[in-house]
Amino acid sequence: MKVLPTDPAARAAVRQGVSVSVATGLYGISFGALSVAAGVGLGPTMALSLLMFSGGSQFALVGVIGAAGTPVAAIATATLLGLRNTLYGAVVSPLLQVRGWRRLAAAQVTIDESTAVAVAQPDHATSRIGFWVTGIGVYVLWNAFVLLGALAGDALGDPRAWGLDAAAAAAFLALVWPRLAPRRAQLVAGLAVVATTALIPFVPPGIPVLAAAAVAIVVGLVAPAAPTSVAPQADGAPSAVPGDAFADDVPADEASTDSPENETDREPAR
Repeated sequence: MKVLPTDPAARAAVRQGVSVSVATGLYGISFGALSVAAGVGLGPTMALSLLMFSGGSQFALVGVIGAAGTPVAAIATATLLGLRNTLYGAVVSPLLQVRGWRRLAAAQVTIDESTAVAVAQPDHATSRIGFWVTGIGVYVLWNAFVLLGALAGDALGDPRAWGLDAAAAAAFLALVWPRLAPRRAQLVAGLAVVATTALIPFVPPGIPVLAAAAVAIVVGLVAPAAPTSVAPQADGAPSAVPGDAFADDVPADEASTDSPENETDREPAR
């Protein structure tokens, strides 16, 4: 059985996920090095990265610790930045449609990158592929390079001088850019840029990100997008990419109720 579908849309989703994973994972070197330099040991650094797995929150927590801040301030700052993942969960949950342990795994890898790749896809099946490829790819590569950065420490110098921070941002922008073709998307992006730019000098980290999300919510409430429909197949079921291994199987009893019987069998004899 094929794990991934082989149609062009699915292959594009995989390529996007892999490229974003590599660009983002490389930046984990910076966190590993900065965390050890701030006085966080190797073990706590890796535990923080593996369990929290939110780059912005990780950098915020280590930054507060490195500046001799209190543990309460460090946790509060990291939590504030992590609130955006709640919004991401509301976005990707209808796309993934997972239950049980898959839902827990999805929650762990619901981050900026996996959400962006998922929503950039043309249908739910490829959204699931993009989400899982990106989420798992970033998780593996990010933590691997965090370990490398923590072990190498000062020998690496400042990884930001290599442009790794810009590489991750550039990959994210390249992914989002095609989504800005509609005027409505351009309006949301422009308002979000204005809001974040105005707030950055005056508010703690994390607030500008939440403000940008609030802008998108307000625009969605004021001017909702036109609903899209999925073209049905001959049997009335929505079309999907063959071989999608990332969605939970539809129970047999549900499938049987959705499939109409032969109309000639249901008509009384004349």
